[in-house]
Amino acid sequence: MAMRFETPLVPARLIRRYKRFLADCILEDGREITAHCANPGSMMGLADPGLKVWLEPNDDPRRKLKFGWRLVDHENGHFTGVDTSVPNRALRAALQQRRIPALRDYDTVRPEVKYGQSSRVDFLLSGPGLPDAYVEVKSVTLSRYPGLAEFPDSVTKRGAKHLNELADMAQSGHRAIMLYLVQRTDCTEFDLARDIDPGYAAAFETARSLGVQTLCHGTRITPEGIEPGPALRSRA
Repeated sequence: MAMRFETPLVPARLIRRYKRFLADCILEDGREITAHCANPGSMMGLADPGLKVWLEPNDDPRRKLKFGWRLVDHENGHFTGVDTSVPNRALRAALQQRRIPALRDYDTVRPEVKYGQSSRVDFLLSGPGLPDAYVEVKSVTLSRYPGLAEFPDSVTKRGAKHLNELADMAQSGHRAIMLYLVQRTDCTEFDLARDIDPGYAAAFETARSLGVQTLCHGTRITPEGIEPGPALRSRA
């Protein structure tokens, strides 16, 4: 079952993205609006002026901006999800419904559990007779080569910290998993963007040598919703 957007998305054209979290867009009726962009990365290849995008409107009086940028429409049948909060929301349902094959034996899913050094793991899974599984999730949106998704799209010291903390969990006898959710429908493989952040790549290799496992899944995306898809081949 897909994670459905709370309100129907509306199409628009991107004018510009700036200050990381703001995007000016033109709606189909000609109105120019500013939307919230829930993505702190570089969004390489996804923030070019003129791109077709999909926005989620809201009437929440507590929100200054009345639109949130959710998708890039590549206008060839493929989409990219740009909201980095979506993977956790979509994965929580998939984990609870045991739709991730490598993790289907776990019957208890707890989000945002404290661990490591002042961190919270995205999901802590438990099940009878199984070691606890600490699962960190990363949203993958970069694609510089046809069919290949890469992470990260900018330097991420926070990402390296998560790898180090997962390694500590693995060394303590727990199961530790880095799950990359590719929020693109046009990719069939995954790899690390080692040239963008060599430090992250080094942390990844160290974590893997200490027992951290890697999972990579695609997504099914439409303007109605997003859900985790099948496992993708990883070159990492």
